[in-house]
Amino acid sequence: MVQVHDKKFKVYIPKEELREIVSRLGKEISADMKGKQPLICPVLTGSFVFAADLVREFDFDAPVSFIKYTSYSGTQSTGTVKVGLPFPTDCTGKDVLIIEDIVDTGISMEFMLNELRKLNPASIKVCTLLFKPSSFQKDFKVDYIGKAIPNDFVLGYGLDYDDYGRLLPDLYVIDE
Repeated sequence: MVQVHDKKFKVYIPKEELREIVSRLGKEISADMKGKQPLICPVLTGSFVFAADLVREFDFDAPVSFIKYTSYSGTQSTGTVKVGLPFPTDCTGKDVLIIEDIVDTGISMEFMLNELRKLNPASIKVCTLLFKPSSFQKDFKVDYIGKAIPNDFVLGYGLDYDDYGRLLPDLYVIDE
């Protein structure tokens, strides 16, 4: 049990299970990217822990370019996407792998995909640690999903509650 700001959280996915998920995703992506050197684009700030663990599972080397698109405030999506750090402009003709911490409504990811398509990449793949199918409102494919979860607010392993809780090694859910 941990407390972050005004909320109490309990362990939801322990670090051992997270390691298994990351290992599985690393193998899947390595097999699919055989012979390619994709541009890896982790979405800041939430995916930084997941992305660091994931790229060490790849059996290939590739460039990394961080991006930052946000739509959360507190425990809710605002429905508006803010661009903090856009995709690099040299994506033309490249295979791009977006690494996200969580896809819930899909609003942020749809925005990112539309922005990236304007740069004419050869291909786009999306990898997310967590996916909330009951919240998902958009029509795009998430190529690699670590784990589908209910519409619960989670933190830890890079995910935050108003900038805190990111450094917890496990994933936590609100305990109410």
